[in-house]
Amino acid sequence: MAQKPVIVLVRPQLGENIGKAARAMLNFGLTEMRLVAPRDGWPNPSAGPAAAGANVVLDTAQVFDSLAEAVSDCANVYATTVRKRGVTKPVVTPEQAASEVHVAPGRSAYVFGPERSGLETEDVALARAILTVPINPEFGSLNLAQAVILCAYEWSKQIGLSQPTAEDLLPPAPQDELEGLIGHFERMLDAKNYFWPEPRAEANRLTLRNLLTKPAWNHLEVRTLRGILSTLERDRRER
Repeated sequence: MAQKPVIVLVRPQLGENIGKAARAMLNFGLTEMRLVAPRDGWPNPSAGPAAAGANVVLDTAQVFDSLAEAVSDCANVYATTVRKRGVTKPVVTPEQAASEVHVAPGRSAYVFGPERSGLETEDVALARAILTVPINPEFGSLNLAQAVILCAYEWSKQIGLSQPTAEDLLPPAPQDELEGLIGHFERMLDAKNYFWPEPRAEANRLTLRNLLTKPAWNHLEVRTLRGILSTLERDRRER
């Protein structure tokens, strides 16, 4: 199996954003974060709460003075940016980068710039390729965690993370239970003259039947509705 890419945050400004990036990483199986000259130093007390439990990422995060040091052991470096930086390099999408990382020999890194301005031209020059996404040309403003999660998600698709188990659905209730429910509604509505005037009664009953049979209620749902109706009936009798 290919090595997991590292996430490199260059000159991150806010501890909260570092924490949110860690949370984004761990959701998709990435755990190695490297920080280049974080503005407020490291560790940062604001990162932990924002990470929402992704402590394994923060606890093992490494700090470097320069981007060159942070990616010195990486053969495949992707600089993320949505702006033209005057640097001629291959340009790939997160999906293309993920495919390359999965089969490429050596370590890989996704590099993200500071929140306010993104990567500088000198940072991009260290990369082998530019990673970008098709984005609204009138508003290209992903925040740091959003950018990280795009890349992490596309990478995770290459390794086939397990889909959360879908809740088992109960079969639809048998017809006799539905008939009981419909009859229950009709009895209560009759008492309130819902089906008046008489010329509209048959059409109204048909509409009610269609409404109650359309959702394919299971037997627990039918029992719940019957319980609600019984409670309403009881409250009315007790008045």
